[in-house]
Amino acid sequence: MFTGTEDNEISYNDAAQLTQNYRDAQTPGSNYVKGEYFSKASLESVLDQSECVGIRIYYGLDENNVQRLVIVGVDANENDLVTGVILEHGIMCPPICGVPNNLNS
Repeated sequence: MFTGTEDNEISYNDAAQLTQNYRDAQTPGSNYVKGEYFSKASLESVLDQSECVGIRIYYGLDENNVQRLVIVGVDANENDLVTGVILEHGIMCPPICGVPNNLNS
């Protein structure tokens, strides 16, 4: 059972290492997605569902074989809230990544 209070936090250094490992695994010169931006309002629309205690993020491929993220709410019984709000259409990095830092460079 999920409670909604599970601790998923990691340090900046650990996060930087994970994203560096991912970037290092990519084929040189390939056009890959480093991350996606989702607005606070969109995330709140998932989290504000009455049965939602957290989110699950799935990896997907769009019609152009570009990696995309799919975000869905999850209930206390560990089930996806598939009839609720589901997010995709994140703003991709690149090209919009913000200032270079150890997570995106």
